[in-house]
Formats: sequence, structure tokens, C-alpha cells
Amino acid sequence: MKPEPLLYGDRKVYTVSAFNHGVSSWLERLPTLWIEGEVTELRRQSRWASVFLTLKDPETGTTLPATMPRAAFDALRLDLADGDRVHVFGRPELFEARGVFQLRALTIEPVGLGAVLANLERLKRKLAAEGLFAPERKRALPVLPRRIGLITGHDAAAKKDFLTAVAARFPAANVLVAETYVQGAQAPRALVATLAALAAEDEVDVIVLSRGGGSFEDLLPFSDERLVRAIAACRVPVVSAVGHEQDVPLVDLVSDARASTPTAAARLVVPDERELRERLETLRSALARETGLIVERARQSLERDGERLGRSPVLLLERKRAALDGLAGRLRALSPRATLDRGYAIVRTDVGVVRAAASLEPGRRVDVELAAGGFGARVEDVSP
Repeated sequence: MKPEPLLYGDRKVYTVSAFNHGVSSWLERLPTLWIEGEVTELRRQSRWASVFLTLKDPETGTTLPATMPRAAFDALRLDLADGDRVHVFGRPELFEARGVFQLRALTIEPVGLGAVLANLERLKRKLAAEGLFAPERKRALPVLPRRIGLITGHDAAAKKDFLTAVAARFPAANVLVAETYVQGAQAPRALVATLAALAAEDEVDVIVLSRGGGSFEDLLPFSDERLVRAIAACRVPVVSAVGHEQDVPLVDLVSDARASTPTAAARLVVPDERELRERLETLRSALARETGLIVERARQSLERDGERLGRSPVLLLERKRAALDGLAGRLRALSPRATLDRGYAIVRTDVGVVRAAASLEPGRRVDVELAAGGFGARVEDVSP
């Protein structure tokens, strides 16, 4: 509704509320637009419905207040801080209650390095959510790699440092060097292709991705999503040796191991030959001692077995003799002869041993066997 003035004679006078409302209504007709500035005085509280900040022109110091609904601001996940350079899309408005001119922000985008950092942070969260940085997917490095793949820049100092350290630790190591772009727009694609080529080489058991220090922009290829995914899919373990200790490109998070320098990477992928020989000598001595103990125990065991074998025939004969004596005793006890010795006799006819008197008749001839000798007889009488 159009504000109406108060009339004082021929003078039209507007109240403060009417004036602010009129200006606000006019500002609402202006189009939305993009504004660039530096963030200052960023204020956000969980209990506030809006986020407040001030945009400053770094050239002139001119400032513009801005506000944005807190839910919309939080959804952007910008992690803004004072000093960040941004592009803000919105429309001008007047906060009528206080007569404050401000920008009603609809969206905010970081500019320059701030934008790159914000994009990297979003990519980092995305890849982490996919599990590419999970500790459980990292593989152990081979103890004695048959062949080491080294990806490095053309004539890079990192290559020399790595090869020197490997030669000092394990001169017999076999290193396959692949030089490629490690900086600039061509680097991500070149690094991915070189990684795939090295992984396809015979006997390559581990690959070292090496580059010396540089600016944040110089190391950006090592945070490229294509390279990170290629490392995650690589068939052999990958060691990242990029930048300095304070630099953490995304390849450091996805690689199976991370080294702060190319020299440190050499310590990860090859053993120290001197230490290895000392350990082998210690193991050899321990093996010799243990073998001697085993042989001595076996000799003593054989001697004891020999003694037992020497005594075994005599013991076996004694046991057999005792067993035969026992059988002979049982046989003697069961023998008919033993029964005859006790005064009994065996009576036979021409058809066999007489077991019942009823099988005989008077006058029948019988043969009587005694313990000593025998005689013939005829039956005179039969008792039932």
C-alpha cells in the first residue's frame, strides 16, 4: 500500500515508518544481482534465524551489510571466515524497523583460492563418504618388491633423492622410472595415464608417486578427483611422497602409505640391506643352535631305543616261555591222562567209548584203559 503523507497546510510530511516502507517498496522492484566483496564481521548463532555479515570492497574500504537465512547458509557448507573473498547473489532491501540498507543474500560462492579450498573440501567429504580414505582398504607394502615403479617429474630433484636413498639402502633394488607432468593443467590426465602404465608392467609390486615441494596451486593436480580414483583402483599398493610435511593433497589420504619426502618413501619400500644381513645372520645362528639341540635330542632318543631293542628279545622269549608254560598246564589239566592218573579208567567197545552202562549187555567184551596199561574183560552184570 502506498504510504500517505500527513498534511500540514501545503506541506506533505511522512512518518519514519511510512518513509522506510516506501523506500523498501521501491527497492523491492530492483533486480537480483551478483556482488563481489571480502567477508568481515561474520556473525552466526544457532539460536538466530539469520546469519549476518559485512561485505567490504578491499580497494576502497566501502562496506555493505548482508544477511541470509541460517538454514540456507548452513546448507552451503562453506566454512567461511573473515577475509574470504566471495560472490554474493541477492537483492537490496531496507530493514524498515531500523532503516538499515542491506543485501538480502540468496546464495554465496567463494572466489579465488577460497573457492578452490571450498571445492577441495567438498570433494574430500564426498570421497571420504565413499570409503576411499578408509584405513581398512589400505594394503600392506611388499617386504622385498621385485620391481618399484617411480612416477616423478622431468629431471626432478625428487627422482634423484629417491634413487639415491634406494641405492644406499638396497643396491639390488630394481626401479622403473616414469617421468611425466606433475604441475599444470596437463598433469592430472598425465599422472593417471602414467600410473596405469606402470601398474601394467611385469613384476611391479609397488608404485611411488613423488614430487618435491611447491605452492598450493602447484600441488593441485595431486588433489584431482581423477587421480585419487585411479590410485584407489590401482592393482598394486601406492606410496605418496608429494610436497612437504605440512602439505596434505588428497593423494596422501587415498594412498596405501604416505611419506613426507622421497627419501622417506625409499625407507618405506625397500629394507636396509645391512640390517637385513645382520638379522639373517642372527637367524642363521639361532637356527644352527636349534638344529644342534634337535640332533642331540634325536641321538639320545635313538640310544634309548637301541637299549630297549637290545633287551627286547630276552624279554620277548621270557614272555613266550611263560605263555607256553601256562598253555601246557591248561592242556595237562584238560588231558584224559590226568583223569586216569587220579584212579579213573576208560572203557571201550568195538564201537567206541562206553558212556552209559545201558549200552552193554552181559557177556560183551570190553577193553579197559588205566593210567598205566590196560586189560580186556567181559561184562558179567549191568547195573542201570
